[in-house]
Parts: sequence; C-alpha cells; structure tokens
Amino acid sequence: MTEHDCISVVEYTGGVLAVDSGFVREHMVACYLLEAETEVAIIEVGTNSSTPRLMKVLAARGWQPEDVRYVIVTHVHLDHAGGAGSLMQLLPNATFLVHPYGARHMVDPARLEASARAIYGDEVFEQIYGKLIPVEESRLRKMEDGDTVKLGSRQLFFMDTPGHARHHFCVHDNLTNGWFCGDTFGLSYREFDTRKGAFIFPTTTPIQFDPIAAKASILKLAATQPEHMYLTHYGRIDDIPGLAEHLLEGLDTLVGFAEQHLHEADRAQKIEKAIQEWLLSGLVKHGVKLSSEKCLELLHTDLVLNTQGIDFWLDHRDG
Repeated sequence: MTEHDCISVVEYTGGVLAVDSGFVREHMVACYLLEAETEVAIIEVGTNSSTPRLMKVLAARGWQPEDVRYVIVTHVHLDHAGGAGSLMQLLPNATFLVHPYGARHMVDPARLEASARAIYGDEVFEQIYGKLIPVEESRLRKMEDGDTVKLGSRQLFFMDTPGHARHHFCVHDNLTNGWFCGDTFGLSYREFDTRKGAFIFPTTTPIQFDPIAAKASILKLAATQPEHMYLTHYGRIDDIPGLAEHLLEGLDTLVGFAEQHLHEADRAQKIEKAIQEWLLSGLVKHGVKLSSEKCLELLHTDLVLNTQGIDFWLDHRDG
C-alpha cells in the first residue's frame, strides 16, 4: 500500500491499482486503475469528490489525462458512478462504457439526483455527492453481454450480471484472470481479514435486489474459474470457490430473515436486527478481534441499505 497525498493506493500484480475513493470512510469504495503499455482505464469512479483523487494518482503514476482510453462503471449507483461526468470532463480521449440500462441515467442524471435528494435531503446530498454532471452521449458506449474491448495487450470482456441491479455488468481482465465485479460478488472489507482469509457477505441494496438473479450471476462468475475478484467494496480477493459458496448461503439466509418477518408490523427493524446479529456472529467465527462497536461502525451503511433493499423486495417481488 502506498500513499499519494494521503490517498490510499494498493498496487496488485498485473498493473491493477485500487484507489480509495474517499466515500464515507477509508477503504469502503475502491476505484481501479488498469494500466496497459501506453494507455489506462478507470473502473468505478466514486463521487464528484473522488475525481481530484483519481487525477492526482494518475499524475503520480506518470499518466497524462489524454492517456485514459476508457472510463467504466459496473452500474450507476452513485457510490460507483456519481463522479462520471466530472471525471469525463478532464479526460479528453476517454470513452465511457456503461450497461445499456444505465446509459440514459448517465446522459441525463436528473432522475438519479432527484431520487437521492429525496432520500438524503438537499444538504446531505450536496455534501456527499454534489451536483451530478451529465456524460456526453457522443462519448458513451453501451456494453452488451459478451462485448469486448482492447486496452493495450489486455482484453476486457463484459458480462451482464443482474441481481444487485438490472443495470449491472462485470468486467473480466484476461491478463490477471480477474473480474471487476462491482457489487455482484458481495462486500468484503479488509478490516475483517483473518488467517482464514476474507470475510464476505451479499449486498441487497434497493431498489432492484433479486435473490434468484443474484445467485445466478454469482454462479456465472465462479464458473469462469477466475483467480481474483476486484470488489468495489473493497479490493482484490482470492479463494473464489469458497467465497462464492459463502455468498450463496448468505443470500439464502437473508431471504430467510425476510420470510420470517414478512407479516410483522415492525418488519424492517426485525430484519435489520437479524442481519446485524448474523454478521456479528459470523465475524466472531471468522476470528475477527475487533469490538462489536467497531464492527457495527464499519457495517453501519450496509446494514441500513441491505435492510431497505430486502424490505423493498418483499413489497415488490410479485410485481
């Protein structure tokens, strides 16, 4: 791990760097630089406040803005794509690659912004995200399932992976045999690593959580026998077969909590409590030595969002 003006950067083998976006807390949201011989790609862009961080790291690595060929987001949730417009303005040769279902929201982010403002309120939204800037449609390319692009000697392969969101794809890098998998392959924070390896759990963020599709996407990714997964939350993980099994079991567990509390008046509160207890118990079994208070601090945002997503799914799953 290195620091560029106090920006955490982890360099992996094969020309892959995880740059801390600075969103919410340290080591929660990663943006990736994918370096080739004479050009570079950025996968995940964080928010508007992440843009200067990415530009500083590019410069520190010796890249010019003109060297960035692709800017890629796995899906258009704002912690992954909120800074797309501001970043693209600074990268004159870059093409923006996005899922077909997410493209219109990048060209005209008004609906994304309005829905987020309704949740957070204007003051908090401005503090976290700032005003969303459109991506020029002429610089955008929709990547269909099975599409590929070249980055130097690398080939990037795009796979449609719904479940977390319908506008989600994952990107395979042939040079490292790894998937940039956004939120499809769950959440795994490095603070929870032990001698047993990574601790992983699914993300069920609203509003398009679909457990059946999510399990199918995890199985599709695992079936390609990758060596690595590059998670947006957070960093590279290995031991893919074992972690895939944990994710599938975790999805079944979360659906079980939902069914258990389906008809209760305080359903959301009970689901959140069940998820909290399940995660804390799992962390203890995994050998994590952090206090319960510290674990809950690190998991707070995910507990809230996972509960909201499951609650929304219960109300709309038959729609």
